[in-house]
Amino acid sequence: MAPPTRRCTRCFRPHRMCFCDAITQVAHRTAVLILQHRRERFHPFNTARIVHESLEQCGLLVAYNSELAEQFERVTLSDNAGLLYPGPGSQLLTELAPEERPDQLVILDGTWHQAKTLFRDIPRLQTLPQYRLAPSEPGRYRIRREPNEHALSTLEATVSALLALEPENQNLQRLIDTFDRMIGDQISRHTAPKHKPSKPNWRRNERRRRGSANVPRVLTGDLKNIVVAYGEREPNHPVPIYWTAIRLATGERFECAIQSKSFADTGLMNHLQLDPKIVERAVSLNEFRDSWREFIRPDDHIAMRHHGTARLLKTADAVFAPPVILKSVNVPETGSETATVNLPEGVSRASVRLQTAVDFVYHLNSLYQTADEQSAALA
Repeated sequence: MAPPTRRCTRCFRPHRMCFCDAITQVAHRTAVLILQHRRERFHPFNTARIVHESLEQCGLLVAYNSELAEQFERVTLSDNAGLLYPGPGSQLLTELAPEERPDQLVILDGTWHQAKTLFRDIPRLQTLPQYRLAPSEPGRYRIRREPNEHALSTLEATVSALLALEPENQNLQRLIDTFDRMIGDQISRHTAPKHKPSKPNWRRNERRRRGSANVPRVLTGDLKNIVVAYGEREPNHPVPIYWTAIRLATGERFECAIQSKSFADTGLMNHLQLDPKIVERAVSLNEFRDSWREFIRPDDHIAMRHHGTARLLKTADAVFAPPVILKSVNVPETGSETATVNLPEGVSRASVRLQTAVDFVYHLNSLYQTADEQSAALA
């Protein structure tokens, strides 16, 4: 057995790849507070660690969402603090007049999904004014894949934000230099097998075969035990107010509205386009749970688009079968939720999204069957 890799206790990277000697303190006016998702804490490519070590006025809180919410609630923030988060009403930092600039920035660190859940689960974040960046060139983070080429790492986003607020502070370039060194060292040490040329751009992850994605085994057969489901939730709480599902083998459907004060919100109802007759028959959460339990069979798997949908069942204590999260499968989806923006009269958002999920399940199943047939032909 090989001995364990010895790591630096400061940057948590192997000693041979430690970049701590390149870190120097950088003076700046705008205070920074980083909220880091717990799963990122010991990641060896964690750029928030470089930021924390480099900036003179930088705090770092690390925990899971619920714990971070409690810790953040106790933090004293500046009256002029803001959140770096590209929400719908966010302001572009480079367009702010000097007197409009925040003197403290809160920055979320994690994957894009983790950042979204942090914003969702930490209520105080939603009370802060939001600011965003407009990157003019692709991010430099060539190690981890990003959702698009202009997505930035936490370090790049922090430096870009500080430069927008303190354009005269040229010392901030030191952080970028440290970052570039870390990336360069990692790539230079990555050696591909001699019989395979190395790929120059890790962001695209070209080695992954699109036809061999991580399709769950239960979606590769006859789908007889697959139930596809979708749920609507309370606007500000992960509590279901409507749940619908279909059993693919038989076409049997489940539809239930759960009693909620939200149904009195005309704007919400216009957005969801739920059938008023279904809403009138809304049942209690306990009654929904019992009905859903009766619908589910012992060997069923519940296919849902997002982890958020699965969380509705968990909140309702109604997890009676293993979930299958479609968003986790590395295959482009055939439909888009943007199709639900302008709903035809009498068509609910839930019905459109449920059908999109059903189509995607069949798409995955057909991809696997096609790949299987091709393999058999080559055998």
